[in-house]
Amino acid sequence: MRPGQIGATVSTSIGLAAALAFLGVTSLAGDYAWVARIGGAGWVFLLSMIILLPTVAPWVKRRVQK
Repeated sequence: MRPGQIGATVSTSIGLAAALAFLGVTSLAGDYAWVARIGGAGWVFLLSMIILLPTVAPWVKRRVQK
């Protein structure tokens, strides 16, 4: 795999984990509607991807090329 694909896979995995964690926390500790839970999880995933893609990709690229 190329470094860009590895970086995208890592970022997506972390984003999905964050979204699932958000969904779990709101399911256990809150009285929220399912629409709010799923919408919030989607929002967490989107924001984490925006933050992670530009930061993880160069880090992976440096690690793979060494």
